[in-house]
Amino acid sequence: MAETRYVDPIHHPSYASQSTRDVRAWLLLLVTVLLPGGVQLLFRARRWAKISLSITAFSWILAIVAAILILVDRQFLFTIGTNPFLLTFLTIWLPVIGVNWAVCLFDSLRRIKLVTLSARARKRFVAAFCALVLIVVGPLAWGTTLLDSQRGLMSDLFASGKAAKPVDGRYNILLMGSDAGKGRTGIRPDSLSLVSIDADTGKTVIIGLPRNMQNVPFPADSPLHKYYPQGFNCGNECLLNAVFQQGERHKDEFENPKRAGEQATMDAASAISGLEVQYFAMVNLKGFENLIDSLGGITVVSGKRVPFSSKVDPTTGEHGPVKGWIEPGKQKLDGYHALWFARSREMSSDYERMIRQRCVQTAMVKQLDPATVLTRYQQIAKATPGALSTDIPSSEVDRFVDLALKVKSQKIESLDLTPPNVTPSHPDFDAARSLVADKIAESSENAEKDKDAHATPGGTSGALAGVNASLGLTADASPQVSAQGGTGGGSDEGKESAERAICYVP
Repeated sequence: MAETRYVDPIHHPSYASQSTRDVRAWLLLLVTVLLPGGVQLLFRARRWAKISLSITAFSWILAIVAAILILVDRQFLFTIGTNPFLLTFLTIWLPVIGVNWAVCLFDSLRRIKLVTLSARARKRFVAAFCALVLIVVGPLAWGTTLLDSQRGLMSDLFASGKAAKPVDGRYNILLMGSDAGKGRTGIRPDSLSLVSIDADTGKTVIIGLPRNMQNVPFPADSPLHKYYPQGFNCGNECLLNAVFQQGERHKDEFENPKRAGEQATMDAASAISGLEVQYFAMVNLKGFENLIDSLGGITVVSGKRVPFSSKVDPTTGEHGPVKGWIEPGKQKLDGYHALWFARSREMSSDYERMIRQRCVQTAMVKQLDPATVLTRYQQIAKATPGALSTDIPSSEVDRFVDLALKVKSQKIESLDLTPPNVTPSHPDFDAARSLVADKIAESSENAEKDKDAHATPGGTSGALAGVNASLGLTADASPQVSAQGGTGGGSDEGKESAERAICYVP
């Protein structure tokens, strides 16, 4: 009997040599780390081992299958991070893995019997065991928290509607800045941009739409067309940013009454540009302030002094005394100051304001690097639903995140439908649509050249970065954007210099 025990040091370590007992402890620990439940199987705890090994085997199979699918199709990685059903499953499964692993580690420690180890090996073993517990439990707990935040973000932010297909190979997304808030009646988009993205190459054109554009038309299939067959031409108050409220006024005639204002504005943007608009993204400017704070602020270079205006005097229609200034030069702006920088219109034109808004958008995306996202993810996820709403369905988020990486590898071009291209008070919409068509054709022709000219950077982490980048708000947009429609290179350079004189992102 004694001889049998001596040749079986796994079950009877007291009959083995000291060096054998020390090696046995490290081997059992290694088996538990790589195969939770393996030690329990060795000690014939079959019921326990069956459950633990089933969890372990299923987890390894999932990991291997996922790795193969990611290697075959990069988009599957984004599907894992954006699909609410997968996120819910992972949020439940990760704690199961963690509990199984931790319980097996402590049971293995019991079976190893620390008293059988040498004094030197015991100290090292205890240190290694404690480190393993922290390495296993800590990241799994942190990962579960992040997954739960991501799941909540996907559910709160993205719609559950039907996915739209690209039209003529492009996704066209209307980006609006909402100024709804205390003291205002209804929503009036304070800024509007139509972002057109090539679905294959990611080549992007940002079309700036002035909020004060008059006489905007509506497509024949729009509910507002029967009220304004000759365009939204009821006087100086009938501006592009007032279309939203017209949609809400006739909301029962739209397919989705809850989104009537957005759909009406999308219809107008489509008729102005000649592009079919599939989706929208609405930025709530108050929530936008909180989102910038969650990033830790943004850095921009202002070329001019930007005022903090007082409220408008209703009797005169003029602003009160200036309350403060954002000075020229490099500035680190918190949410409050960044919002003023983007919105301030006193002592400047709408065109300047559009450039400043683009700088703020660019600075946000540029700062959404993996380090910022990982260290501030909880704050970002909490702030995002209050700052952004969209009808992009959750089933399409992975596609847009993948497309965002292509967008970031391209030079972003833009066309502002402002003077001298278009006169907002008396717009020539045929000319505007011609400018848009020419700009997109020029952008498509340059796609391969730009692809060769720019090295592909690393990806942006998190659902919010993918959505913003897929809307054309990339780190390359401000200094490299071309603001002319079908003009020569020298004119583009002059326009770029004019924009940098207003602001740019360092």
